Amino acid sequence: MAGLNNVVLIGNLTRDPELRYTPSGLPVATLRLAVNRNFTNQQGEIETDFFNVVVWRNQAEKCAEYLSKGRPVSYTHLTLPTIYSV
Repeated sequence: MAGLNNVVLIGNLTRDPELRYTPSGLPVATLRLAVNRNFTNQQGEIETDFFNVVVWRNQAEKCAEYLSKGRPVSYTHLTLPTIYSV
């Protein structure tokens, strides 16, 4: 049975969004997101995971305009699993 995978990341930007344009003029922004884990490791430290997020079109321009390093960001993504036939 096929289902959806839902990813929700809540963290802080580690740098300002990087806005660039494809050769056809499409805006693309790259964000680097730091997400702290909800638990500590064996040494009692909170670990942090880092994610690269790519944003396209109008949303990319808005991210570059309004977001900056250190700002809290929430990212949600839905994916359909790929089904292979053998």
